[in-house]
Amino acid sequence: MIYKAHIIDTPTKDEFRIIPNGYIHVTEDGKIAGIYEQLPAELANEPITDYGDKLLIPAFYDLHVHAPQYRNLGLALDLPLLEWLETYTFPEESKFRDIAYAEHVYRRFVHELWMQGTMRSSVFASAHPEATAKLMDIFREAGLGAFVGLVGMDRNCPEAVQNTTEQVQAFLEQVATENDPLVKPIITPRFIPTCSREMLKMMGKLAKKHNLPVQSHLSENKDEIRWVHQLMPETICYADGYRKYGLLGDTPTLMAHCCYTKGIELRMIRRHHVMVVHCPTSNCNLGSGAAPIRRFLDNGIPVALGTDVSGGHNMSVLRVIQYAIQTSKLYQILTPRKEAFLKVSEAFYLATKSGGSFFGQCGCFEKGYDFDALVVDDAYLNHEKYELNQRIERYIFLGDDRDIKVRFCAGKEIKEPKL
Repeated sequence: MIYKAHIIDTPTKDEFRIIPNGYIHVTEDGKIAGIYEQLPAELANEPITDYGDKLLIPAFYDLHVHAPQYRNLGLALDLPLLEWLETYTFPEESKFRDIAYAEHVYRRFVHELWMQGTMRSSVFASAHPEATAKLMDIFREAGLGAFVGLVGMDRNCPEAVQNTTEQVQAFLEQVATENDPLVKPIITPRFIPTCSREMLKMMGKLAKKHNLPVQSHLSENKDEIRWVHQLMPETICYADGYRKYGLLGDTPTLMAHCCYTKGIELRMIRRHHVMVVHCPTSNCNLGSGAAPIRRFLDNGIPVALGTDVSGGHNMSVLRVIQYAIQTSKLYQILTPRKEAFLKVSEAFYLATKSGGSFFGQCGCFEKGYDFDALVVDDAYLNHEKYELNQRIERYIFLGDDRDIKVRFCAGKEIKEPKL
């Protein structure tokens, strides 16, 4: 199949690549075979879908989001992290013992991802195996890609949101051998304060045994960091607590937030090839801090974006792109290092190609990549006939889910999931 539109992506973070009225050739298995300014003669007989004056951009990737917190979206943002967890988050997540309740919420969560153009995500479920399996099934039914994590929690949290090392191990052993190209498990210790050493040790062993990726939280909040030091005084930094148990880069690893990562910890995550997930809406809402994103990029540390619902108040990756740019400017103003703030192309790159790299060859229109894409109708924003470089910037700052007319994941058009 050939798709024609104004093609815009970011092969590098430094600038947008713009191909007016360009063509993308997508094979039957959903891979990009070529991208062209003019259609080659040998493809003249291929079927063409012409989207006219619309934009064709990569789909979005949300690398840190909590599915069972969906009903708290936009609520309960009046406390710092640790109090917020105890007062609002754990009580809501305890409800996912009820599989009917879990399915009701999870269907709406996956629908929202679809609506916002997020075609793949890395998701924290709850501590409940049956509900987590249901979430994976709903993703499969919708045709969206996801890493889904049963959250490991066996201390310092209410009993209703706890599980045991045996329960987590049994679930992971079961799903690790499922051969699904789009929906896969991910090792998910919530964070060190809620995971015993036995839980962390078991998860590290299973990550290595089944080559499963890992996701967790790192250096989000100053009180959290002090708590980790009290629980693990032998470690040299927060990240070292994960490293001790094979949960820091032994397999592909996501660490969300990293607001206070510097010095030894920064060098450690760089050495272990950890991907930082920047969650600026959540960091602002919970008063956690500001992550030094320019410093990570300058040190060769890969960075992706996360909505972190429900610490983040919106599931739109577009909104997160905006916050990432704005908070980088505040960081430049308020810190003595005066690190350069993020350009629009850089923030878009974090939301597309950089985040997509965690799923494989995704997030950009390059040969051999999966065709994950959005068709955007920005006509109402384009009444003064802006240039294409201006149109993509206006869409990023002014657009929303209503502008997305067609969604693709792995080459397949994804229709609206059922609620």
